[in-house]
Amino acid sequence: MDPMQDMLGRVQRYLDKRDWIDVPVMAGRRFRVTPLAQGEYNLNYRLTDAHHPLQLVLRVNIGTQIDRDDQILYEYRALELLRKSGCTPRPYFVDNSRGQLAHGCLIMEYLPGGPLDYRKDLEAAAQLLAAIHQIDVAPAQNHLIRENRPLTLIYEECRSLLAHYFQSDLADSAIREYLREVIQWADQMRCREAFFVKDPWPCIVNTEVNSKNFIVNRDRATVHLVDWEMPRWGDPSQDLCHFCSPLTTLWKTDYRMPPAEKKRFIRLYSRNIQDRHLRDTLIDRVHLRDPFVYLRGISWSAMGWVAYQTEFSGMKNPDTWETLQGYLQLDFIRSLFDPFMKKSI
Repeated sequence: MDPMQDMLGRVQRYLDKRDWIDVPVMAGRRFRVTPLAQGEYNLNYRLTDAHHPLQLVLRVNIGTQIDRDDQILYEYRALELLRKSGCTPRPYFVDNSRGQLAHGCLIMEYLPGGPLDYRKDLEAAAQLLAAIHQIDVAPAQNHLIRENRPLTLIYEECRSLLAHYFQSDLADSAIREYLREVIQWADQMRCREAFFVKDPWPCIVNTEVNSKNFIVNRDRATVHLVDWEMPRWGDPSQDLCHFCSPLTTLWKTDYRMPPAEKKRFIRLYSRNIQDRHLRDTLIDRVHLRDPFVYLRGISWSAMGWVAYQTEFSGMKNPDTWETLQGYLQLDFIRSLFDPFMKKSI
């Protein structure tokens, strides 16, 4: 059965059994539940009421990318931190009891619109990320995973992810050999994280800034970032590199960002940053982070490529499978890493 349809009845019963008196935006309302969007690790439903204009989203996690039992609570608390930015959906309710809904759920604001268009929305995206990165949050007052050693954190994650590919009988021998060279290079280069350790600029970073996670409403001239499954407390270069990465732009589109457009995006972002020191060091931060962000993207893709053909525990998406096959081509992988590896020889 379709997972969205299978969960639909349980979500409707969950809503019907509760009086919602403690949640003002939901109290006294009779909700109609319709499927909205399905990800590899979550199911999302739109909640509407014929007698009330405010629409909501109920999000059910069916897995975790950060190995936490409190995945849904982690995301809800991140949205609470982000509430004052005006750039993210407002959260209204979270249930981590995992009684009726095995992985818990959160309820948040529904934001109408469509995905980001890289050819039209670079300036809006730059402004949004700058606003999010400048939210004033005290380090001691947030629950987010810390990127204290950012390049080592990515390296260790990638080494674990790539093990699935290296150990698989499905792996292409030439790709396996090249990726071994890449991970060895990354092991040597992660010492460059001393830059981030000595000169930290911590903020809330999303880590998954692909076009589908932006909601652009051209009628209202608004843009929001809506998927906050795995945010971290880290350097803004994390999001900037991820946003411009070919592995991100090609994920749901046919767009690979030209170098000139990447430079323009970084300039647009910089213009919206108040801190002069961050503006002055931004290019260095992005340059040091880029290959490690690419490594994480290709490592996850290699793991996913194997998992989709064996024992993937999330939701299998035909478009995702097609994209993974495109990424797992030696020429594409070399186009990501050769410029960095040859330069450091």
